[in-house]
Amino acid sequence: MNRSEVNEILREGAAFIASFGWRLPPFADWSPDDFRARKDQAGAILGASLGWDLTDFGLGRYRDTGLFLFTARNGSEADLKAGRGMCYAEKIMWVRDRQITPMHRHNIKAEDIINRGGGDLVLEIHGSNPDGTVNRDDAATVPCDGVMRQLTPGALLRLAPGESVTLLPGVWHSFWAEGGDALVGEVSTVNNDLTDNVFEESVGRFADIAEDEAPWRLLVSDYGRL
Repeated sequence: MNRSEVNEILREGAAFIASFGWRLPPFADWSPDDFRARKDQAGAILGASLGWDLTDFGLGRYRDTGLFLFTARNGSEADLKAGRGMCYAEKIMWVRDRQITPMHRHNIKAEDIINRGGGDLVLEIHGSNPDGTVNRDDAATVPCDGVMRQLTPGALLRLAPGESVTLLPGVWHSFWAEGGDALVGEVSTVNNDLTDNVFEESVGRFADIAEDEAPWRLLVSDYGRL
């Protein structure tokens, strides 16, 4: 992706989130120069990979296969291992109509995926085989707002605004919006995008960016160059 495209998507995504009355934390408005000037104060932000994130999964087709998200909070893996402390994370996502997040699962992270508004959020969900691969032959059962839902093989889960699903470690899932773009929340255990995403197909978690203009906002994948 070109940085100019990233900048345009970030501006559009920020406006989409704000259109629902959703307010992001102050550091969402920090420019790259702000981050450099406040680097000594921003250790928790940088260390937890909080902030703007978007990816085309290395496929170069962001509008078809991609995801836009902002990580507002993310706890400590040490706390998670100890079973006490800040063991949670929260994201807000802009999921475009028919824009697919590829099939994947997590080894550790459990998450609630919440349709906060807009179009429907549609998920393809499967369990795991003993070797960890996708099991498309058996029904999958997931909790949706306290009610267990069984999905027969090939069935899709459709979440209207206000509805959610809980996905435990090992549950394979892919998702997209239908009937309009969707504002989607994620509340989960501590998130580590570098180690805890297992994709069915070989894709990249972060986009390769060609620097054709200066960044408007830093992505979490830019932090290592500060």
